[in-house]
Amino acid sequence: MNQQQFLIIHGLGGSGHDHWQTWLANSLTDKNYQVSYPTFSTFDSPNLNVWLEELQLAIQRFPADSDLTVITHSLGCLLWLHYSATQDKKLAKRVILVAPPSPTITLTEAASFFPVPLNSNHLSRTAEEILFIHSNNDPYCNIEDTKIYLNLDHPSIVIPNAGHINPASGYGKWPSILDLSLTNKIPILN
Repeated sequence: MNQQQFLIIHGLGGSGHDHWQTWLANSLTDKNYQVSYPTFSTFDSPNLNVWLEELQLAIQRFPADSDLTVITHSLGCLLWLHYSATQDKKLAKRVILVAPPSPTITLTEAASFFPVPLNSNHLSRTAEEILFIHSNNDPYCNIEDTKIYLNLDHPSIVIPNAGHINPASGYGKWPSILDLSLTNKIPILN
């Protein structure tokens, strides 16, 4: 069996050195896993089409039969939702989408990412396992809008009082995401 590989996708503004995504990339690399953690163009005012092209290039670096785990944060979640809507094959074994922003409130800096394609079949077509991770007090996705993602019928974890699950809310070093990333099967949680 192929060794597990990882693609980590940042959100608006990138992730920076204090972010859990950077900590995760370093932790996985220290454990000798292959990790791709690309920086997308103009991450402070992204263009969906440019990011989709860059994501396509990042995906192509992995063999078709790889045991790939994709881990996204914030706008990176919306990027994955758009990308999966354009694909008709399995791209990853598992996808973990952390703190997706509200699909109903357009972020001015990332207006090209809206509207968001919300289709469970697209996600299921591109990955064997999908997990959403939300917070009940995310300033970019209120709990009512979180229910839109919960209705996609994939496992979800709601972390109490975790804000946007970023360094500002205490998520720099995050051992739980490392454990989830390395698990052989995403737990069934709703």
